[in-house]
Amino acid sequence: MKARDVLHYTWRALRSYRLRTALMLLAMAIGVAAVILLTALGEGARRYVSNEFASLGTNLLIVVPGRMETAGASPSMFLGETPRDLTLHDALALTRIPGVRRLTAIVVGSANVSHAQREREVTVVGATPEMLPIRHWRMKSGRFLDNRDISLAGSDCVLGAQLAKELFGNRSPLGQWVRIGDRRFRVGGVLASQGESMGLNTDDLAIIPVASAQSLFNVPGLFRIIIEVRSREQMNKTRQAVSETLKRRHQGKEDVTLISQDAVVATFNKILHTLTLAVGGIAAISLAVAGILIMNVMLVATSQRTAEIGLLKALGALPRQIQTLFLAEAALLSLLGALLGLAAGALAVRFIIWLYPSVPFATPTWALSAALGIAVGTGLLFAIVPARKAARLDPVQALAR
Repeated sequence: MKARDVLHYTWRALRSYRLRTALMLLAMAIGVAAVILLTALGEGARRYVSNEFASLGTNLLIVVPGRMETAGASPSMFLGETPRDLTLHDALALTRIPGVRRLTAIVVGSANVSHAQREREVTVVGATPEMLPIRHWRMKSGRFLDNRDISLAGSDCVLGAQLAKELFGNRSPLGQWVRIGDRRFRVGGVLASQGESMGLNTDDLAIIPVASAQSLFNVPGLFRIIIEVRSREQMNKTRQAVSETLKRRHQGKEDVTLISQDAVVATFNKILHTLTLAVGGIAAISLAVAGILIMNVMLVATSQRTAEIGLLKALGALPRQIQTLFLAEAALLSLLGALLGLAAGALAVRFIIWLYPSVPFATPTWALSAALGIAVGTGLLFAIVPARKAARLDPVQALAR
């Protein structure tokens, strides 16, 4: 029996039982579409997190006051101790480490920003001039902070695009005075609109010199120190040097936590990749259910088509050929159902991208291959029992039903 004859016979058999064929195609398509959709959601979450960290900058090392232990909390929380503050002098000492390309000291708080009769409560960030290149921010107009001596409290500030528009309308804010908290600052620049990054909306933000922020919020210490390392190869060496420098300045105590950007991204990628595999595996269970449906339907089909099988045997068809016909039917059903599922899953992913354009949803290549392979493999696996049953029928009894 030629392959063309097998395909022609199988196709006619599927067309003869259209309702049964449609139900099996639907079951297989739902299973494949579920795998495509769920893995796309997991992959989209992984890419979104990676992009968010990439927007922070490259080769970053973040210094956080307080020592975080394995449990994720500082011992001082339970002992009633206050971790030693990170100071501007600590930040200046770190700039002398060879592997440090640039760094910025940060203080964060919330205050009212007002001009004339307009007022908004926004996040106020105290920073240094290096904040702009480290975070890869862009300026819409004017200039960023220019006070090179970070220990001096300057009076210049930078506004986010949305905040500047709400305070000044269509007028240029450059050179104008605004009140932040109980202090006056001159607007030196406006950030370009860049949206939200890691929970910080740069469009609704006011940036002032770090020493001015310490004075405004009456805080002696820093919220964070962000260090840009010269290269990825120097990350471990620079991390060790930063740790030793701060330990020496803090009387031999390791009271800071160093967070590597690459380490955080790698951890999130590992977690989200595992999550993607898990949800893909859960969706793949529906393919097994579809395979069981194929087995049950084809067992019923064997009973319905006994006369047909008997005639084939009477004409000289071997048991192996009968088995091949049933397996080919199952394979064709599975393949067509899988292709329909791929199309439906792709449409569903496009719809979700349309709903949430900021998240880079995409189905991994391995998920496409796995869904197609599992669908066809499941169909063949569960069709073995009906195929063998059909091949073992006695031709005389089959013709006589």
